Amino acid sequence: MAIYTALLRGINVGGHHKIKMAELKSMFQSMGFERVQTYIQSGNVLFEAEQDADSLRERIEHEIEKVFSISVTVIIRTSEELDQMIESCPFSAEVLTEAQASAQVETFYVAMLLDAPAPDRIERLKAFASEIDEYHVQGREVYLLLREGVRNSKLANQLAKMIVPSTVRNWKTMNKLRDLAKSMEV
Repeated sequence: MAIYTALLRGINVGGHHKIKMAELKSMFQSMGFERVQTYIQSGNVLFEAEQDADSLRERIEHEIEKVFSISVTVIIRTSEELDQMIESCPFSAEVLTEAQASAQVETFYVAMLLDAPAPDRIERLKAFASEIDEYHVQGREVYLLLREGVRNSKLANQLAKMIVPSTVRNWKTMNKLRDLAKSMEV
């Protein structure tokens, strides 16, 4: 059995695609997954299962549509992948601390993509990088340092144009999810 995190894209944002976490947890349990827990309202579900990530993603997306009448993209990461994502952060702790200290908003995010983006799509992001907005692509993750926040970022808006389904979480959430997944491994 493996520990997985399912990250649902675009639920409970701006009053759209509302799903209560207790109901989402129940749905996962009814699918036969074990040790299910949710974290905050943005659609993060940790669980234990035997299947591979692609099979799980398809099953979960189908079940969400059936139960909640909502079509959403689900990004799946294993506990090991979350750990690797945190350990491979391309920005130093000093840079992150400095960026957050000078901002009134969250500044560091990770976009998790369903598949690695094509090189030409990555190339297009370069035009939107600046001293304010920086990014690093590593496999299926895009690390985003957005010094004026995600809402004011032209770079963040370009992620949708990568034509790869994705979901974005802030760095604090990613660290908490990793910690929760690690605690489930014991």
